[in-house]
Amino acid sequence: MGSLACGHALRTIGLPDFLVPALATPLRCRSFASSAQCRSRIGAAPLSIPPEVEVTLLPPPRSKRNVAIRRVAPPQQVEIKGPLGILNLKIPSYMDLKQDAETRKATLSVPDREERKQREMWGTTRAILNNHILGVSEGHTAILRFVGVGYRALLEPTAKTKQPEYEGQQFVILKLGYAHPVELGVPKNVKVTIPQPTRMLLESADRHAVTQFAAEIRAWKRPEPYKGKGIFVNGETIRLKAKKIK
Repeated sequence: MGSLACGHALRTIGLPDFLVPALATPLRCRSFASSAQCRSRIGAAPLSIPPEVEVTLLPPPRSKRNVAIRRVAPPQQVEIKGPLGILNLKIPSYMDLKQDAETRKATLSVPDREERKQREMWGTTRAILNNHILGVSEGHTAILRFVGVGYRALLEPTAKTKQPEYEGQQFVILKLGYAHPVELGVPKNVKVTIPQPTRMLLESADRHAVTQFAAEIRAWKRPEPYKGKGIFVNGETIRLKAKKIK
């Protein structure tokens, strides 16, 4: 009705008929989806803290800079301590972490759920904090499979082309069909075990460290779709393609 009334008003002004549809108020757009828009509630979900894990909100460090002229508040530091190690996480200053000692639950909250940045960081911070809690209590693992003729991995205390970054660092030696072996240094917080030449197990309390090192190893020989050769991480599979026939 609003569009018809607007078109009638434009005609009374004296506009030509072919200009009335272009200047009239367009009808309201309708979405193709029939379901209502639902936002994620991951940030509001409570975190379960095992009995052997301690989550502590550390006080902010004292800065030499004048607090009066500081424009952005520094991030808060959270320490997660468990039987497998200690991890630290920085959370935004506007985020609040509350714990219930009786139920062993922790919740994150933000002052304004409608603000996009706070809503995005809310769920992301909650997911990373949950990974840290699981890491110091149970640990994170990644299993790599080497599929291909002659593909294998070795764990050596020294390397020919790399220098150790810390005392006692070990090196992964990959033989992937190149003219030279590939040498990679093991990160400080990652434990590498090679039960078979074609199997590798990565363990760490930090999930990011495990997945990052697994991705660096996989990048040297990604799975290819014609013969199915390459380095596969965890339960990764690939659909084989038909061979190209000329």
